Amino acid sequence: MPDLLLELRSEEIPARLQRKAAGDLRKLVTDALVEAGLSYEGAREYWTPRRLTLDIRGLTARSADVREERKGPRTDANEKAIEGFLRAAGLTSISEAQVQSDPKKGDFYVAIISKTGRSAEEIIAEVMPSIIRDFPWPKPMRWGKASSQPGSLRWVRPLQSIVCLFGTEHEETTVIPFEISGIVASNITYGHRFHAPEAITVKRFDDYVASLEKAKVILDAERRKDIILHDARDVAFANGLELVEDEGLLEEVSGLVEWPQVLMGSFEEAYLSIPSEIIRLTIKTNQKCFVTRKPGEETLSNNFILVSNIEATDGGKEIIHGNGKVVRARLSDALHFWKRDQGDLPDLETLEASAKKFSLDLKKPLDQRMAKLDALNVTFHAKLGTQGERVERIRAMAAKVAFPAGADYKLVDRAVVLAKADLRTEAVGEFPELQGVMGRKYAALQGEEAVVSTAIEEHYKPQGPSDQLPQDKVAITVALADKLDTLIGFWAVDEKPTGSKDPFALRRAALGVIRIILERGVHLTLLPRIVSHMARIDMDIGNTVAADDMSRQLDLLSFFHDRLKVYLRDQGARHDLIDAVLTPETDDLRMVARRVEALTHFVSSEDGKNLLAGTKRAVQLLAAEEKKGTVVADGVSDALLKLDAEKELFAAIKTVSAEASGAIEKEDFRSAMAALSTLRAPVDRFFTDVLVNDEDAAIRANRLALLRLVREATGTVADFSKIAG
Repeated sequence: MPDLLLELRSEEIPARLQRKAAGDLRKLVTDALVEAGLSYEGAREYWTPRRLTLDIRGLTARSADVREERKGPRTDANEKAIEGFLRAAGLTSISEAQVQSDPKKGDFYVAIISKTGRSAEEIIAEVMPSIIRDFPWPKPMRWGKASSQPGSLRWVRPLQSIVCLFGTEHEETTVIPFEISGIVASNITYGHRFHAPEAITVKRFDDYVASLEKAKVILDAERRKDIILHDARDVAFANGLELVEDEGLLEEVSGLVEWPQVLMGSFEEAYLSIPSEIIRLTIKTNQKCFVTRKPGEETLSNNFILVSNIEATDGGKEIIHGNGKVVRARLSDALHFWKRDQGDLPDLETLEASAKKFSLDLKKPLDQRMAKLDALNVTFHAKLGTQGERVERIRAMAAKVAFPAGADYKLVDRAVVLAKADLRTEAVGEFPELQGVMGRKYAALQGEEAVVSTAIEEHYKPQGPSDQLPQDKVAITVALADKLDTLIGFWAVDEKPTGSKDPFALRRAALGVIRIILERGVHLTLLPRIVSHMARIDMDIGNTVAADDMSRQLDLLSFFHDRLKVYLRDQGARHDLIDAVLTPETDDLRMVARRVEALTHFVSSEDGKNLLAGTKRAVQLLAAEEKKGTVVADGVSDALLKLDAEKELFAAIKTVSAEASGAIEKEDFRSAMAALSTLRAPVDRFFTDVLVNDEDAAIRANRLALLRLVREATGTVADFSKIAG
């Protein structure tokens, strides 16, 4: 079966767009071919800075003939219905349709639509131009004289050539002819811009890859990454160092070069007085270079590793020299920021009011930056006020969280006050990624308690589902307070996530709260804190809301429930068990997780399975009678218990309810489940020996009341009616 080779060669494509664009190309082309009636065995995409390539193997040479019967209206239908049928079926006259009979529905028209199959070459030539013209680049551009004309080609960078070859492995391939804005598909491509600019005639994919490699282009991005990584490790090792690996930077650099050449540069050791994080980000952001360190050490060395796209005749000396000059200039700026941030601000007298508000010491540099952040009225959000106002609200929330988290409130308050101060430092102004990190360093330099310094950095954690959590109780408290204030604030002003849009990362914040509560074991009830904090925010921003309107608060709690379900399902919990313990008012997420864990263990046991079946039968029978309006007694009367089975069940329920309630008070849900499991035998016997719907209305009402006790006893742990099985 024939194969298809497609290459779209252009000026340099931004590295961050290459992988997705290649995947988009594969999906667009294969979807279009399949929709046109072709099939294929496999497809793989490739990309370099200057080309997107698609290799499709085992493509059918022709689409199949299609015969379709399209049913129409009855033969006695009105004229408009018949005209609509003719248009839909592509017929010019009703005489072209057939008449079929149905014993029940009578005679009706049927159109026989036949479509002759087409060659793959014809289909490819037809679908390719529209795919290329409408390619989903985020920011396409136009170029040259044609750019002034309406409908001219738009591409991420100027498109220069197209290769489109079709044929079997052992036969001569043919060019699929199509043209876009003067660019005609051919079998000609070009290699490395500097090392091999001559034209290359391509026959098929294997020949294409080999020819490119001879022309100093490595097509496979994963192979380029592997070359860069291993060569960088080897160069570092040869110099007694180890590479500080960075997957994101490796991905980006592999998208900047077609023929990677790894070199090592250096800078003056004096710059090592700058924190390692700043050095790494300076070199990474400005020069796309890797940093190194001595094996086993945390601090960096003064050597960096760069990746060139040119195999230089001088061994790379000029390239190293040029990169070194830029690195040194950038590090000089970084050193300036680092020193300035440790000095006094020039306008301390204007900061006294802010210092008093937050109990700041203007002799300390980080305190000065916090005072400056407040005095400048830096906006946090248009509807939620300034950063200073936000810090005050986080302090209030931290006061509500410190005790459940077991943290020292004085230390918590100090950490909250300084948590956002580094936003006014020059280092964070240059590298926003370092917020928190620099705050910790500056706090340590001015003699803050270690737990305060740590909390300043860790209160942003976790940043995602796999990120580390805060460790210390002070950091845990500040992280919870910060995230809860953010969530409650945006719910107060109705700026919630919608669909896939979440510009303020509120889903991530909610997951962070859930992970901290569950994985750090914080016993925190959410709803009272949501209610009181939202009332404060409403007052701060002038929101006028009815005092009894709890819709926003309960909606936020529901949002936490949705994220909790996702989290627990990712941990392996069954969705029906989660639903069984989660009610709309549940606000102790830690208890939910523990109940689900205990319930999972319980329903997997034999007693649990049998009790579940019996309990569901009891609950369903009771619910059916309640729906019909059958009288259910207010309580169970001993005098109306006639049979041993119902007496035994009543006695068991009283004992089990007391044991389960005691276990639940101690948060021992497994023991509560174990107590409930003893109901299995009396419930089974009850349904074997007892007719609930007795002719005597009083006895029937009493037995239904007994079933209600079963529902209430098991309901202290979970709603068994929601459990599958």
